[in-house]
Amino acid sequence: MTMIVLDQQRADAVRSLCELLVPGSARVGPEVYIDALLARMPEPERAAVLAAVDTLAPCVDGGAEALGEHQLTPDFALVRALACEAFYSDFVAPGAAGPGAWDEIDFKPPLAARLDKDWSYLGVSR
Repeated sequence: MTMIVLDQQRADAVRSLCELLVPGSARVGPEVYIDALLARMPEPERAAVLAAVDTLAPCVDGGAEALGEHQLTPDFALVRALACEAFYSDFVAPGAAGPGAWDEIDFKPPLAARLDKDWSYLGVSR
């Protein structure tokens, strides 16, 4: 899938950071969701997210322990919030393996089970 804001290096970093923060999330393509959000953010907020990703990206090779050294920073909190939203919103990028988070956590209340998730408002088509 073509990214709008993230280049390949940042998309890979976002995917890896999401996987470290929310294990299992890489299978849904969280970088696609986050890229779509970034494309709709005002420039100052977008720049803050990109700076946070750039700050945390070197931690990917060091794993959770390296990332943990940043756990009390605003950058960590920002990227963690986006990783959680990308996964627990039940987003699954087109072509991603899935399944989404709702299946994993068995979130199936009657009304939620009938939802037809449409991500077109983010510019992501099925």
